[in-house]
Amino acid sequence: MGTYNFEQIIDRTNTNSLKYDFTVERGKDNDVMPLWVADMDFATLPEITAAIEKRAQHGIFGYTYPKEEYQKTVINWMQKRHNYDIRPEWLVYTPGVVFAISMAVRAVTEEGEAVLIQTPVYYPFSNIVQENGRKLINNSLHYEVKDNKGVYSIDFARFEDLIIKNSVKVFLLCSPHNPVGRVWTKEELTRIGEICLKHNVIIIADEIHQDFVYGEKKHIPIASINKDIENITITCTSPSKTFNLAGLQLSNIIIANHKIRKLFKKEMGKTGFDEPNIFGIEACQAAYTYGECWLEELKVYLLENIAYVRNFVDTKMPKVIVTIPEGTYLVWLDFNKYGLELRELEDRIQNKAKLWLDEGIIFAK
Repeated sequence: MGTYNFEQIIDRTNTNSLKYDFTVERGKDNDVMPLWVADMDFATLPEITAAIEKRAQHGIFGYTYPKEEYQKTVINWMQKRHNYDIRPEWLVYTPGVVFAISMAVRAVTEEGEAVLIQTPVYYPFSNIVQENGRKLINNSLHYEVKDNKGVYSIDFARFEDLIIKNSVKVFLLCSPHNPVGRVWTKEELTRIGEICLKHNVIIIADEIHQDFVYGEKKHIPIASINKDIENITITCTSPSKTFNLAGLQLSNIIIANHKIRKLFKKEMGKTGFDEPNIFGIEACQAAYTYGECWLEELKVYLLENIAYVRNFVDTKMPKVIVTIPEGTYLVWLDFNKYGLELRELEDRIQNKAKLWLDEGIIFAK
């Protein structure tokens, strides 16, 4: 029995929860189970709640900015958990990773220039590129089925060819990869970095799921591979996925290159955003100070959940191909062997199974 209770069921309705309180507004039935938002239904670390409560008792919530103690906490977490040494001046604070990716794309590219992604991938990637008037280039991940399980890999020859043919300026890396759960190896990351260095491509790395890695797998920040790769990388991190803090709107963006960091800050300044959320600061500092034991117990529990899903699918829906995540807490399911049209599949999932899931097609656009 662990220290923390992940079995506790907490009613999230009537809390303005995007996941639970907007079912009808988004065209779903009230009785569906919402599993479409990547936040957890576990209470966060008690020390985080205590830190927020203590700050709230002060009663004044004026403009706030992180100081040295906060920076040290983030630096220590990155060094201890991910073996990446960063400096205080490299940190830039944003209200979220998606916001940061958008700022980064705008900062280091011009309209019409090409940005490379690898689908299936977190769908805001393509939205950000296209809505900002950049050219979207896709190097789809290679998919194959081994032992009735989905496996994804990178076609490096095509990766480089697309960069050359389209004069790609930026590569959006998802690491660990959402939604297929790949934890990229050092060899894979090194090869990505070397290709990007060769062709003057800046890497924007979404590493928000960095703390969810299982077994012998290890998350390696691509910027930690070597100084040359670090110099072309914008690393986007946040405690939001790890400790269920998405609503507190705080991410830590790591940019070693002074010129790139200056461009990023200039672009961010155009939005009028200056100071991060006061409670986000308190929560992140508490999370990275006290949260390691909680996180390790959580990962054990998540692995049990993943095993449950895998067993259920193998037993009840044997034609479904499961991609077992090496990282993240997402499970990717391939229903293609059932031969159903998209609308029929969605109807069965929503109206018969009563589940609200993200459709695979939105990750492949």
